[in-house]
Amino acid sequence: MEFMTPRWKGKGSAAIAEANPMSQIILQLQSMLVQQETHAILCDFAALLGADPDAADLLNRACFGRQINTYSNNKQWFQLGMEEVFYMRHQLQCLKVVRENDQPMNDPELWKYIASKNPAFPEHYKAYAHLRRKNWVMRPGTQYGVDFVAYRHHPALVHSEYAVIVVAEGNGNQNGARLNIRSDVQCSVRVCGSVAKTLLEISVNRNGCEASLPSCLEKFTVEERVITRWLPEQCRDG
Repeated sequence: MEFMTPRWKGKGSAAIAEANPMSQIILQLQSMLVQQETHAILCDFAALLGADPDAADLLNRACFGRQINTYSNNKQWFQLGMEEVFYMRHQLQCLKVVRENDQPMNDPELWKYIASKNPAFPEHYKAYAHLRRKNWVMRPGTQYGVDFVAYRHHPALVHSEYAVIVVAEGNGNQNGARLNIRSDVQCSVRVCGSVAKTLLEISVNRNGCEASLPSCLEKFTVEERVITRWLPEQCRDG
């Protein structure tokens, strides 16, 4: 993946980010949630997590979930997206997930539940986890017509650099057909250019796996592809 020059939001933002690596913030969050035996409540296509002030601070700094205006029992509540809740449960192993009736869910049960709601979830999660493990902050990209936007650090410190579209290759869910049409590619690139972002296509191939269990993720392969406009004036000699 080609790296752009980060557009920091204010004087001193780069220094703050350097002094507080996202990897270290996530490790602190992971340790705290494990110690507190934190659980999230699954509600349709989202999960609600109640956090004490210290955990809430780390959730905000690590950019997991969206803080909602509900405060009860000395807890601040967060709404987690499906990629986020499964990443915290499966990858970080710092979160328990229960149904609304308090029945706990293991990884396969949670995976099957989410995939039943969104057939494209296996590819979307693989792309999300692929970039999150590289310490990119991933947020929803609906407002730009993409799947995710990727930040080098906290959105309060820096603008997002990549608009991410997930493409299913092989026998996966064919949501990637959107970029098989030249006009769609041109439109996406123009939109990204107008908001100073680079279009990043994440191609996920299931390699024949049925994706019925989270263990299939080990067989998935990921390819990154940066898509930009060709500008003739930048390619001339002399």
